[in-house]
Amino acid sequence: MITIGQLARYVGVSIKTIRVYHDKGLLPEPDRDASGYRRYGADDAIDLIKIRTLADSGVPLARIRDLRSATDEELQHELREIDDELTARIAGLRAAQGRLRRLAAGQPALLPTEIGGHLADLARWGFTPRWVDLQRDLWILVFATHPDQAITLFRDQTETLADPPLRQLFLAYDQARDLDPGDPRIDGLARRITEATRERYGSDEPPEFEAASEIPALIQSTVNAASPAWRRLDMLIRTQLIAGAGDREPRSSKTE
Repeated sequence: MITIGQLARYVGVSIKTIRVYHDKGLLPEPDRDASGYRRYGADDAIDLIKIRTLADSGVPLARIRDLRSATDEELQHELREIDDELTARIAGLRAAQGRLRRLAAGQPALLPTEIGGHLADLARWGFTPRWVDLQRDLWILVFATHPDQAITLFRDQTETLADPPLRQLFLAYDQARDLDPGDPRIDGLARRITEATRERYGSDEPPEFEAASEIPALIQSTVNAASPAWRRLDMLIRTQLIAGAGDREPRSSKTE
């Protein structure tokens, strides 16, 4: 029979670790001898080695107790599940490491890498720095709140901007920021944007957020708050698109 200190030294763990295993019910506490000391036998050492091996392999302590009494088949199944969980955690850690490295390099870590390239394209095409900054902040909001839909929305915008005439409309929208809301150029720009939107999507709906989401309204209110001219543009475009939708046949009649 050996003491807890000897057991810890032979197996290669700390006395504190053994006590933790006792507290969690992983390793039964042995009886004390006449002097009040716990005495451990070979079975205790073997159990401790098994527990240490599982713990060192990444098995959570909460699952070790069940695994020690599992059949070989149950053990293999549980170990495969734990391996899958560890693989997912490793992938997550690598992704986090990549974001940290991009942040350290001065690149935006809150967005996918391709967004950085898109923002660089905006600057190259002549969009103002304030527009580029606004787009970056709004994409941060979209990717954080709607990660499953964000990439579809982003690709739709990049495809739109890849078309030079449509890109010119976005540039005109950017440049309209400082116009007086009553400037007639705003009315003309609203008509051109409405016509281009109808031509691009036809009878289809453009990619949208889920119906219950408040994010689209939040985004548009942020844009509108930046400029009275943009606010009027938004009102005119919405009004014209709604009016145009009312002139079309109901969607169901086109699929019958």
